[in-house]
Amino acid sequence: MIAYLDTSVILSRFLGQSNALHKWGDWEKAYASTLTRVEFHRTIDRLRLDGSISDNERVSLHSHFRILWQATHHIPLTQSILDRAADPFPTVVGTLDAMHLASALVVAAGGDTPTMLTHDQQLARAASAVGLDVSGI
Repeated sequence: MIAYLDTSVILSRFLGQSNALHKWGDWEKAYASTLTRVEFHRTIDRLRLDGSISDNERVSLHSHFRILWQATHHIPLTQSILDRAADPFPTVVGTLDAMHLASALVVAAGGDTPTMLTHDQQLARAASAVGLDVSGI
């Protein structure tokens, strides 16, 4: 499988949440938007600051993320991705999710049609509506 990793599946996996994907790393290639790195770090730092995780857990989570990040293909937020994210989609989709979806569509246009791995129902619905397979919901 070619995977597009939405931040929600990475966070749920790394935080040990009950909805985490059981089949992790079972893909031929994994793609992620450069937006994912920002979202991940902001979320982890917010959790540390509000006391949900310790400093040691923060360090460990950032370390695990670096390993994952080195193993993924990064999709930069180019002007064409931002333009596509600003265009209409067939279903409701928020701003950051539109950037993820536009990034996944760039991967698909390049010949690697990814399965959108997400726990976000709105993003999953939008990805399905544009013809992508979805897993994680």
